[in-house]
Amino acid sequence: MNIPGAAHQVLADGVIHLDEQPAVFEAMLSGWEKQQKSRLLGGSTVKDRLNLIRRFQRFCNEYPWNWTPADLEGFTSSLMDLERAHSTLRGYQTDIGLFCDYITDERYDWPEQCFNRFGTAPVQICHEWNTAVHLSEYEGRPERRAMTHDEIEAFFDHADARVQRIVDAGRKGALAALRDSQMFKTIYAYGLRRRELARLDLVDLRHNPAVGHWGRYGALHVRYGKATKGSPPRRRLVLTVPEFDWIVDGMKQWVGVARPRYNAGAHPALWVTERRSRVSTRYIDDRFAEIRDELELDKALVPHCLRHSYVSHLAEFGYPEKFIQEQVGHFYSSTTAIYTHVSNDFKNRVLATALDRVYTPAGGGSR
Repeated sequence: MNIPGAAHQVLADGVIHLDEQPAVFEAMLSGWEKQQKSRLLGGSTVKDRLNLIRRFQRFCNEYPWNWTPADLEGFTSSLMDLERAHSTLRGYQTDIGLFCDYITDERYDWPEQCFNRFGTAPVQICHEWNTAVHLSEYEGRPERRAMTHDEIEAFFDHADARVQRIVDAGRKGALAALRDSQMFKTIYAYGLRRRELARLDLVDLRHNPAVGHWGRYGALHVRYGKATKGSPPRRRLVLTVPEFDWIVDGMKQWVGVARPRYNAGAHPALWVTERRSRVSTRYIDDRFAEIRDELELDKALVPHCLRHSYVSHLAEFGYPEKFIQEQVGHFYSSTTAIYTHVSNDFKNRVLATALDRVYTPAGGGSR
């Protein structure tokens, strides 16, 4: 059968390899790459999986036709010593299991090829007794959290102050500092992921007829949302909400005054660099960490924590769960619930309202 990734498609007939084992292993990886691309998986997903299998092979110091369940267990144990997140370890086990499914499937002819060449055939080394099960809704690092109102205020104030300090010192970089400050405010004001922020173009600034006085800053068209496997990026329209209307003036300043000074010409990106290129997600991480560390905030805080804060604060403002889910592009409402961490002040206000409702007589007097 002419199946993408079959052994006969990646192993040439009649060719004698000087070092047969690594040659067959690379052919397996090549075949698995074809099979995954046939499923329309993203290039980065396929590349990461291939790198993981090579890494696992180096750890075992054996080729797939000699792998055993004990190899997987040793690999997982070694990563647990490095305090990897549970979701990361489970993902590794899943990917290794998928590779084993591929090389043990008789339709791809690898069991016969390996037995004829090496006298042994590959087996599935991942089973229910040595792999993690997804039982918890949230498997990320427990120290990751929404930023408090005070932390966000301090972060943005410090980011703004950096601009003036650079100007006062007569150094270059004030324009970049202004851009960075506005980028982080945009993450928070619209609940964006890093890639969603970096991939924004000028044409993604949209009007909202309900609030015409905000002009083209009434909404953001996010075209590079998180994709499901084998699917293109998901799109969504994120509305500007009145509690974050301060973002409008900042965007007007960036788009109308600051960005043109980069002389980016026809470059479509909303966030451009001095080299007239698009800001990268790595740059976003580095600048966030720099400001965070200057303020001596919790090192566990990352740009994604601003997105967590957006979800939590919308909940505190009283927005319906469905609205929040649509704003941040979550497929399931349970995911939105994971992100929601309302403050103690909010919970105290809710409790005070409940106490008044229960214990205050209808006439307003005391019992």
